[in-house]
Amino acid sequence: MVKEAAFNLLRGHFEGEAVLDVFSGTGTMGLEAASRGASQVVMIERDRKVVRAIEANIEMLGAEEECEIVCADALGPAALSRCPKPVHIIFFDPPYPMVRDPKQWPRVKLQFERLVKQLDDTGYAVLRTPAPFYHITETEESQSDQPQPEPSTEMIDGEEMIEIDLTDDAAGDALDAFEAALMADAQQESSEDPESNPAAPSVDVDLHMDGALGPETHTYGTTAIHLYMRDPDSGA
Repeated sequence: MVKEAAFNLLRGHFEGEAVLDVFSGTGTMGLEAASRGASQVVMIERDRKVVRAIEANIEMLGAEEECEIVCADALGPAALSRCPKPVHIIFFDPPYPMVRDPKQWPRVKLQFERLVKQLDDTGYAVLRTPAPFYHITETEESQSDQPQPEPSTEMIDGEEMIEIDLTDDAAGDALDAFEAALMADAQQESSEDPESNPAAPSVDVDLHMDGALGPETHTYGTTAIHLYMRDPDSGA
């Protein structure tokens, strides 16, 4: 329902245009854009098993000329360097646990702001978040008791396309893993719902983005999509 709503809002914005699909999962958004006439679709996905599923879907649809897969961290430099310049449509769909985490949200927000600056004058960036979108606030005592996450040292060369060697069941395995991840996201969202934990204080997330006009927000059940345009007065 959310995918259909997003494409209805952007009807007429794909023919002959460049599209970036970040956190692409199995590539449904990017492939739909290609089927609607996009001339170039770049998909950013870190999970190598899921990349194999995207490759299988591209071959099935005969969209090899339009679609490019970059196996890289969506929040790393590869997403910026491989983004078409300018780009007309950006889909940005970070996992719910990532955007729910107040420690990770600033990095997600910064990458989105950087990508918005790559938009052309009439393009749109689409951010998907949970609805309502809030952060659980922690007391000083609870913050000191929790171990701090170690910084990631994994490096992924997003400048080179990964060579895919499909096996018969690779696509099925990747789809199973993707569905399991979606279930985990839903369970995480439910466990963090303030209504199920009244004692947990929360604060709404400010969705203003530097260098962007918006958001124009559309809510569908527990999901919201936020549309932004590049601010021409931002100096980008």
